[in-house]
Amino acid sequence: MIEYNKFMNQKSNSKYDLEDKLIEFAVRIIDLAEALPGTVASKNLGSQIVRSGTSPALNYAEAQSAESKNDFVHKMKICLKELRETLVCLKIILLKGYFKETKLAALLKENSELISIFVKSIQTAKNNAK
Repeated sequence: MIEYNKFMNQKSNSKYDLEDKLIEFAVRIIDLAEALPGTVASKNLGSQIVRSGTSPALNYAEAQSAESKNDFVHKMKICLKELRETLVCLKIILLKGYFKETKLAALLKENSELISIFVKSIQTAKNNAK
């Protein structure tokens, strides 16, 4: 992890980098999925949350190379959609009792914060496109 942190600090001088935040979120989602029990339902939820929880980082990277403002907005909307899906998966995992709320609280909070960031970013991009 030290090498990763060293790379991340070299990549961006800014204290806050959304791509880094999304990558770290994706890793935490993967860790959560790998810690789920081996039941049929939890395996399904684990697979789903890995797909939806890692997708925003990948789609955000694509958005950075968007071919137009409309393409950028479209890719950002995909990120938002996937984050909302991840939030629902986290809620199901919580309500099923696979983990205590204290273990999921930080992920739930971060997921909600990311949703807010993308909602605002999409609104700003739409306004700038006009």
